[in-house]
Amino acid sequence: MTDITNITLYTYFRSSCSARLRIALHLKSLPYTSIPINLLKDEQRAPTYGTLNPSLTVPSLIIEHGTKQTTTITQSLAALEYLDEITSSPKTPSLLPPPSDPETRATVRTLASIIACDVQPVTNLRILKRVGPLGMDRAAWSKDLIIEGFRAYEAIVEKTAGRFSVGDCVTMADVCLVPAVWGAERVGVDMGEYPVIRGVAERLEGEECVRRGHWRGQEDTPGEFRVQ
Repeated sequence: MTDITNITLYTYFRSSCSARLRIALHLKSLPYTSIPINLLKDEQRAPTYGTLNPSLTVPSLIIEHGTKQTTTITQSLAALEYLDEITSSPKTPSLLPPPSDPETRATVRTLASIIACDVQPVTNLRILKRVGPLGMDRAAWSKDLIIEGFRAYEAIVEKTAGRFSVGDCVTMADVCLVPAVWGAERVGVDMGEYPVIRGVAERLEGEECVRRGHWRGQEDTPGEFRVQ
């Protein structure tokens, strides 16, 4: 593990991309400071935040090192792979299978990309704000696109799943999947149509890293949504 001195995560409680990193950081037992960015109040558009993250999105992961320049990563998949690369140790859970198994690594990356590239970008808040004025029902829009992505994900994990999406260890695919399931449930997707995904997600909910990264338990989660 490199000489990490401090980790800061700019996050929003309901952001699925932020949740990926929260789960991964807890999985790897990496303590971090959380700085909430309220997307509903457009706090991501503040000039100071725009300097940090020109995309005006969350998450932003800031890692300070003892002997080299601070690292800033503003895309969640890049951040997940970076965390894996700097914490390679037999004692630290890895988000990807070992380099000696490139085929399985490709499967994990494929599943993560189905969520991160095919589903999330077209169902996030920035897009939903644009489709509403065009006459689209925002929930129906999200539901249809999530269903398409979940069909593809299910077709693959039918062949690869053990306890989790690929075998019996939590991978990058899982830390992308479970926040997507939370979003699917909010818009009324029938998870019974995807029995393998549902089973994987239920087992993930029992993992400490997922419980600690859950959107209902963050410091910026409004009281009405908090787990009592």
